[in-house]
Amino acid sequence: MAANSFMVPLGTPAPPFDLTAVSGGSVSLDDLRGSPATLVVFLSNHCPYVRHIEHGLGAFAAGYGSRLSVVAICSNDSVNYPDDDPTHLAEQAARAGFGFPYLLDDTQEVAKAYRAACTPDLFLYDADLKLAYRGEFDGSRPGNGVPVTGSSVRAAVDALLEGTPVSPDQAPAIGCGIKWKPGNEPV
Repeated sequence: MAANSFMVPLGTPAPPFDLTAVSGGSVSLDDLRGSPATLVVFLSNHCPYVRHIEHGLGAFAAGYGSRLSVVAICSNDSVNYPDDDPTHLAEQAARAGFGFPYLLDDTQEVAKAYRAACTPDLFLYDADLKLAYRGEFDGSRPGNGVPVTGSSVRAAVDALLEGTPVSPDQAPAIGCGIKWKPGNEPV
C-alpha cells in the first residue's frame, strides 16, 4: 500500500545519527558537515517505488559530485522483510550505481527522528543542516510513464548551490510505508 511522506516543517534541524554502512564502517551526520547541500534518503530494496527511481538516484548523486553529500538509510524490519537485509542492500547499491553510503537503521530510531514515512522519502538540508526540501524525487511513479529525472529535488539542490531560496511548493514523496518492527510503529 502506498504511503505519503510527512511534510516535516522547513527549517527543522537534521537529527543526528551514527549508523553502520552496508559496506562496513559507520557514517554520522557530523561526517557530512561542511557540504553546501546534504541529501538524506530513506530507501529499501524491495519497494517498487524505490526500484523505479534507484538508477536515476545513483546518477543524480554522481552528477553533483562533492557539491552534494548524499546518504541513504534503510530502516525497514529486515527480519520480516529479508530483501532489505544488508546483503540485499549491498546488491542494490551495486545494481543502482550508488556512490554514496547506504546505512542500516536497525533500531528504527533514525527514521522516527526524521519522521520518515515511506521509501523513498527525501530530506534535503542546507549548509547549516536545516531542512530546505522534503518530498518526492520527481513525479515519476511505477507505471505512470513519466521519465525519472529527479526534477523535484534537483530544483531544490540547484537553488541551494546557487544561493537562491528553495521553493516552499513541494510535493510529498509517495512510496512503500516503512516496515516497522512489531510494536515499534511511531505514535
